[in-house]
Amino acid sequence: MAEEQKKPIEQKQEQKPAVQKQTEQKPVVQRQTGQRPVEKKVAQKLPDNYKHIVRIANVDVPGEKQIRFALTKIKGVGINLADALCTLANIKKTDKAGTMSDKEIETLNKVVSDPLNNGIPVWMANRRKDYDSGTDKHVLTGTLNFVKDNDLKRLKKIKTLRGMRHQRGLPVRGQKTRSNFRKSKGKVVGVKKKSNAPAKKK
Repeated sequence: MAEEQKKPIEQKQEQKPAVQKQTEQKPVVQRQTGQRPVEKKVAQKLPDNYKHIVRIANVDVPGEKQIRFALTKIKGVGINLADALCTLANIKKTDKAGTMSDKEIETLNKVVSDPLNNGIPVWMANRRKDYDSGTDKHVLTGTLNFVKDNDLKRLKKIKTLRGMRHQRGLPVRGQKTRSNFRKSKGKVVGVKKKSNAPAKKK
């Protein structure tokens, strides 16, 4: 009886076909050293009224840059002032400068040429309480250089400490000059050790 019971079990085992796991072979990707995939740049269509150079405050400003960065090419205009000027002129500061219409350029020119009378606060002006007139001003481009030179000439003429430091080419604002600002003072002179003199013979 035991032999008869074993036989059907053996038959059942024989009926099960051996299933082999098929391993999928992944395609081997070969790395190409030193070569990067080149992305094709799609040329953007420029509007019909696009200008490559925009004239603002008698300065040629690049048209491909954003307005807020393009305005910083004008001497006397920083990034914060440029943002304020764009908001006062109702112009989107992130747009390209070359896409501005003639009317927008005209309004921006007005605001840039006279910022204090167009809503810019006094604390943003770069020349407050002018020496000659006593008024608050914001000076741009060549006028800024002219005013700066006049101030230095005045300080040198009346022989103030700042004026004399400017004249000698030394730092004006209290910096130490031992290690830095050596151009006007010459090379650093090191301390030489005394060589021991030979003993005298008796």
